[in-house]
This record gives sequence, C-alpha cells and structure tokens, in this order.
Amino acid sequence: MSPESNPDYLLSAAAVRQRCAIVLQAAERRETKHFRLHLDRLDAAVTRVAAVTRWRYPDLDVPFHSRWRHFSVGDVDRAALIPSDGGPAEQARARLDLAIVSVLLDAGSGPGWQYCEAETVLVLARSEGLAVASLRAMQAGLFSADPANPWRADAVALAAMTAERLGHAFQHGPDNPLLGLDGRALLLRRLGEVIGAIPEVFGKPARLGHLYDYWLPQRGELPAPDLLRLVLRSLGPIWPGRLSLGGVPLGDCGHHSAVPRDGIVPFHKLSQWLVYSLIEPLAEAGFNITDIDGLTGLAEYRNGGLFLDCGVIAPRDETLLQQRLDPFGEPVVEWRALTVALLDRLAAAVRDRLGKNAAEFPLAKVLEGGSWAAGREIAAERRPDGSAPLAIASDGTLF
Repeated sequence: MSPESNPDYLLSAAAVRQRCAIVLQAAERRETKHFRLHLDRLDAAVTRVAAVTRWRYPDLDVPFHSRWRHFSVGDVDRAALIPSDGGPAEQARARLDLAIVSVLLDAGSGPGWQYCEAETVLVLARSEGLAVASLRAMQAGLFSADPANPWRADAVALAAMTAERLGHAFQHGPDNPLLGLDGRALLLRRLGEVIGAIPEVFGKPARLGHLYDYWLPQRGELPAPDLLRLVLRSLGPIWPGRLSLGGVPLGDCGHHSAVPRDGIVPFHKLSQWLVYSLIEPLAEAGFNITDIDGLTGLAEYRNGGLFLDCGVIAPRDETLLQQRLDPFGEPVVEWRALTVALLDRLAAAVRDRLGKNAAEFPLAKVLEGGSWAAGREIAAERRPDGSAPLAIASDGTLF
C-alpha cells in the first residue's frame, strides 16, 4: 500500500489539503467535469469577506471559528452556565462534553426549523438554534446518565438516545421539522457505543470530556492536527455508511476522478469543526495548542456557497442548481474540494487586504471573520430563504 493510500494518511488534515489541491489543479487545467473555475472573480469574494470581517470585528480582534461563537448568540453568555464548583478540570471536561455533542448535532437543520429559547424568548434558527438547543438539552441532563450531574455527555446516556427524546429537546414537530432527526439520534447512539469501547481514551465509565485527561500529559505542546487524528481514529466508526480502507472507517470522504490511484478525497468537515471547537476549552484549561493552521477550511455550504454565489466557481450544467444532489456524488465532492482549496487562497488575499500576516490572522480567524458569515450574507441576498445555491440530500450527519 502506498503512503498516500493508507488510512493513517487519509485520516489527516494534510491529506484533506493535498487531495483538494489536486482537484483545484484539475479545475485550473479545465479538466473538471462539473464546475468551471473563474479565478478573476476571487477578488470579489475577498472584498466581501474583508468587509464583513471589518463590520463584525472593527478592531480585527477576531476569535477562532468555533461552536463557542454560536453559544453566545443574542449577547447571552450561555457558556457561563457550565458550573465551576467541581474545579477547573471538571469544568474543562464539561466544556469538551458540550462542544463535541453540539458539533456532532450541527449538520444543517433545514430552512423550516427553529428553536424558541424559553429562558430568553429568542427564536433561533440554523447553526445558532442548534447550538443553543444542544446547550439547553445538556443543561437539562439529556446526555447524562447521572441525574445529579447534568453537565456531562456519557456513553450510557448517548447509547440510549432516541429520536423522540432528541426531537422533544429540539422542539421538532410536524410544523417545526428538524432535518435528519433520525440520523442525528443514530449518530449519538453510535457515539455512545464507540466511546464505551475505548476506555483507554474515554475512561471508565466512558465520557467524552475524559479527552481532557487523555491529553493532559501533552498539555505543554499539543498540535491541532494531532487532535484531529485522534478524533478521526477514535470516532470514525460512528459515521454510518461511509468509506473504509483496510477495515478502517474513513469518515467524511468522497471519490473524484481527478485524484489518481484510490480517487479518495477526504474532507472531515464536522471533525475539523469539532477540533476548532475544542481549542478554546483546552487553551483555557492551560493547554498549548500549536499548528492550528495545520487544519483546513471547512467543506460546507456557507463557504462553498460563497464561491458559487460570487462566481468563482460555476456549474458546467446549470441544471445542477435545480437538482437535489447526492452528498457523495462527484459534483458535490468536486464543489467541496474546490471550496477547501480556494479557502487557502482566499485567506492569503484577505490577510493582505486587512494588513495581517498568517501568524496574526490564521485560517481559523478568516473563517470566523469572515468567509462563513459572508457566505450566509450573499445567500440571503440571492435567495429568499437564505439557502445554499446547491441542494444536498442530507441525512443530518454531514452538512
């Protein structure tokens, strides 16, 4: 098996960046089947992202792109609800519990769903609604098997999750449908089963937050790509119906004809979003997280929509925009790969526009400033419901 065709390589951020770059190079040679590349229009995307960043963060003090931004929607510091009376280590475990569960529930909600937060009477949709719903569900003990300790996500409670209980917590119903509810509940059940089988990582009794204890000996220098590697290796089996190689689940990957040999293009979108969201609680617990730019941009519909709506990429067949696409079909794989590779180019140009260097303004800040918000903004300008320019048949565990 060649080094480029083994699970260890494909379960890495480096593989995401390298394989997506291959697809971009094919597009530059005009060899891609589904999308054309118009790099002369990249400047329009750069201008929009820089403007959105300056509007959202006038002092350019931009935090990392992570789930924690969504928990404070409406200027409410919900993260402060996590109790501290158990000490810093226990609070860090609870923060990891929350981040992991919330990110794994963060696939697109669909345009018809919203969450009404009883405590603030805010009505929230999409990522913010999912974030607040998951936090309030944890506060109520949905993910804990110990009624006396609601702020935790343990294997026993996760493995017993039902669509009914999850749907109730997320206010799902005929008039408020949450996309992919069954898939989300299945994902949590598989999560509970998987972590329960790895006590050397998740402890005994198993709990997501025990990653704090697993990583504690490396707190002096813990590279972000190493966080991703562990997440992918340990949680890979939770993803239903995905690619595998040599018996090892590969998670969020697809096939593209431009990639030689195995043709596999890894994305690891939710897993990288998860790692971005683990950085802050670990850093606040005294960990030194390094090489954050070793992670990549996220192959999801806001970043991808930005490039489509700005005309940087354009479908060769306009009927793609009217179809409901298979998330693992080559058109979507091509779109996602171009998105990841173009985000690196966009990031360099945005830094130049803002007068920042890579050390001051890593990719995680460009995403937050940034590209994700600009993608949402232009989607709202182009379509009444703010949806993505491509429709994906999602099961609630990918986008």
